[in-house]
Amino acid sequence: MKTPRAGFGLHTAAAVVVANMIGTGVFTSLGFQLESLRSGFALLMLWVVGGVAAVCGALTYAELGSTIRRSGGEYTFLSHIYHPAAGFVSGWISATIGFAAPTALAAITFGTYLSSVFPALPARWLAVGLVVLVSVVHARTHRTSGGFQRWTTTAKVVLILAFCAAGLFLVTQPQEIGVLPSADGVSNVFSAGFAVSLIFVSYSYSGWNAATYVTGELRDPRRTLPRALALGTLLVLTLYVGLNYVFLRAAPAEAMVGRLEVGYIAAGYIFGPLGADLMGITLALLLVSTVSAMVLAGPRVLHAIGEDYPTFRFLGSINARGTPGLAIFTQAAISLLFILTESFETILVFSGFTMGLNTFMAAGGVFLLRRRQAAGRTPAQDSGHPPASDGGSGADEPYRAWGYPVTPLIFLSVTGWTLAYILRDRPFEAGLGLGLIAVGLGIYAVTRARDRRTRA
Repeated sequence: MKTPRAGFGLHTAAAVVVANMIGTGVFTSLGFQLESLRSGFALLMLWVVGGVAAVCGALTYAELGSTIRRSGGEYTFLSHIYHPAAGFVSGWISATIGFAAPTALAAITFGTYLSSVFPALPARWLAVGLVVLVSVVHARTHRTSGGFQRWTTTAKVVLILAFCAAGLFLVTQPQEIGVLPSADGVSNVFSAGFAVSLIFVSYSYSGWNAATYVTGELRDPRRTLPRALALGTLLVLTLYVGLNYVFLRAAPAEAMVGRLEVGYIAAGYIFGPLGADLMGITLALLLVSTVSAMVLAGPRVLHAIGEDYPTFRFLGSINARGTPGLAIFTQAAISLLFILTESFETILVFSGFTMGLNTFMAAGGVFLLRRRQAAGRTPAQDSGHPPASDGGSGADEPYRAWGYPVTPLIFLSVTGWTLAYILRDRPFEAGLGLGLIAVGLGIYAVTRARDRRTRA
């Protein structure tokens, strides 16, 4: 009898996707969207369009991940499709800006929410405690790590559904929302305000690719990865549309315009005076799952780098329980540094550009990958890296993206427009992102030279 392969199943992989995507963005962005859009149809379409783009990206990544069956996300994809230098730069940016800094931000937000309800608890040390606790949990077995992620994500989904239900049944004076298309609503969809708002909606959907960071640790990645990415992203799309509908139904638009705390405002109209405290505790609990997902996924990038580059070999180790414990605690240390110094705020200003460029290049790689497969060449032959693990199912054909080539083109169009907008209207932040990429290339050159000397 064949022993089941250790690793993560569909439920855990989908939970990582959902938890990475749902942070504080959906609870804070509606107020700024209301400054330029007042049509309920247009406001809800923002989340539908952003969600469709994310689903298209997820389907594209599912093909990449089931073909190149190794953990590491964009680090692995760019290394195998383009060049190891592209993967290295992507990897070190992902491990710091992509995961460690957002982990710190989510942890500090967790501490801030709890501290606002319970002033005796210091926000910063609550954040430190959460990162340490979650890191210890994920450094244990796959079973412990996966179980924690599943339960915290399930709790997150249940809390959001409960909030939506309360917004539907407890509001005594619901607001009028025009959810059907109208002349005014359609004109709003094609307005500049809609385009600008879509950028921030896209940020709220970031994280749909999270399961690709643990591809090599999935049971039957060919089947599990596409399902986890697609189902997780579709669930978040549904929750996002539902939440924004409830916000618009519960509170007057005038009360939310330009306000960051739309979740608090809506909760006040739903639950009364205790709504703010209730929402603070709820958001804090939601963020436990977010921090957990980032601590689970991010270190796999460091681990993959450690396997490929002798200079960072210490990061490629696996502990006795089969998890990359040293990589997990390394990322935790970087997150704690951000928390204690609060220097992550500067980095987060331009992280959207660099991470968007990562996903754009990776998704575009599906066309190159298919061309090389048609020519009988493997990704590993082009990259110089050893062949990726097949996860125990190498005889199976990889998953093919549904709707190809339309689905990847939809994602590339939305992401490319976002990057072009940042280059045009936020040149300073874009310049910082490009500068960071240049520094990464310099570090890669030094690392490769050192590794060559070591081998010699």
